[in-house]
Amino acid sequence: MKDTRNLPKDVLEKWDDQYVWHPFTPHSVYRDEHPLTVVAGEGHYLIDADGERYLDAVGSIWCNLFGHRRDELDQAVREQLDHIAHSTLLGNTNDRPVILAKRLLEWAPDNLGKVFYSDNGSTSVEIAMKMALQFWQQQGDESQRRRTKFMGLANAYSGDTIGAVSIGGIDLFHSRFGPMIFETVRGPSPVTYHRPEGMSRRETEEKFVADFDKVIDEYGEELAAVVIEPGMQGAGGMVTYPDGFLKHAARKIRDAGSLLIVDEVAMGMGRSGQMFACQREGVDPDFLCVAKGLTGGYVPVAATLTTNRIYEAFLGPPEEGRTFFHGHTYTGNALGCAAGLATLDIFENENILDEVSRKESLLASRLEPLWDHPHVGDIRQYGLASGVELMADPERREAFDGARRIGMQVCTAARDKGVFLRPLGDVIVFMPPLTITDDEIDHLVAAVEYGIDKVLQ
Repeated sequence: MKDTRNLPKDVLEKWDDQYVWHPFTPHSVYRDEHPLTVVAGEGHYLIDADGERYLDAVGSIWCNLFGHRRDELDQAVREQLDHIAHSTLLGNTNDRPVILAKRLLEWAPDNLGKVFYSDNGSTSVEIAMKMALQFWQQQGDESQRRRTKFMGLANAYSGDTIGAVSIGGIDLFHSRFGPMIFETVRGPSPVTYHRPEGMSRRETEEKFVADFDKVIDEYGEELAAVVIEPGMQGAGGMVTYPDGFLKHAARKIRDAGSLLIVDEVAMGMGRSGQMFACQREGVDPDFLCVAKGLTGGYVPVAATLTTNRIYEAFLGPPEEGRTFFHGHTYTGNALGCAAGLATLDIFENENILDEVSRKESLLASRLEPLWDHPHVGDIRQYGLASGVELMADPERREAFDGARRIGMQVCTAARDKGVFLRPLGDVIVFMPPLTITDDEIDHLVAAVEYGIDKVLQ
């Protein structure tokens, strides 16, 4: 095959425009917004076709935990290639996923005892939903078999496959697929900035919790499971919950006899300062879904962790049909699991979680002055993740005209200072590698402030 490693940038851009359809990308303005053409990475930086370096401040969409070309991860994948890249987990096993499952469970809440692999966050959530439904269908009590509904929150996002879209609650992403999706029970949104006139944040939080409880009270006996993104609704705009909400919700769901699915795809793997965000509130879920950072951002591997109680409901002679008939070709991929094992090694060998907690405080202190900017409406943070919401008039909570794409303009401007960001609408998202340095945090915040000033002056 002809060497294509050093193609000129103009050729790559031409082929990109001619052949590639990008996700979550309005192609009518794609080239006008000067997308990066990445050809390499080094540490926390992306390197483009012009040789320019950019701090990867969104961790390559929230998955890169320790930087690019991390020696331990590179070596783990290379060594695995000397053994085998992939073998099926359907009715067989492989040493890498076996060992990774054991080690994942050692980090997870104590009540979890089984690991089911897939390849991305969306599928990990769908697997949990299908397991929950089949669990109830295989109960002897007829009233339990009536638990067929799922509850998700408004403003939620768990991925783009049909089950995940069904449980999601972002109209911009999901409404067009209405004819394909199944009906779910919709809980309230934890958004407090965009609140009714005359209500305080505290009153809005209290109403959110009360409304959540009302939905559980109304539908509790029909609910197979409730899906919650612990800590923060990520793609919904980096929206945080009231303190202690997850613990309260878990107790309410358990009292209703239903099951709790925590979607840890964005906030799991150390982002919260604990390995999993549910551990920050001492919550033991029935299902825990993890992906993105599971392999340090190297290879697509996801996992659905569940309890032995759930697993045992699927046991029985094959002719009874209790088997969980779900799987993916690359389930338990050996290369990915090798990267996952190396990722856990880094957590174990370095002081990652304590450092995340320290950097959480540092990032908050560095963001504090942005509250005084005339176009910053809200700053939300959970662990080493934050969102700065830009508004035309913060006092009146009036948004910019969406056609102006202010958030994207600010992120593009931040590249002048060597920082790569990707917004959610007009929310500037901070999702840096967990190993970001203090100086890089300063650099990141300064670049965002520069971008806001350049665009909004």
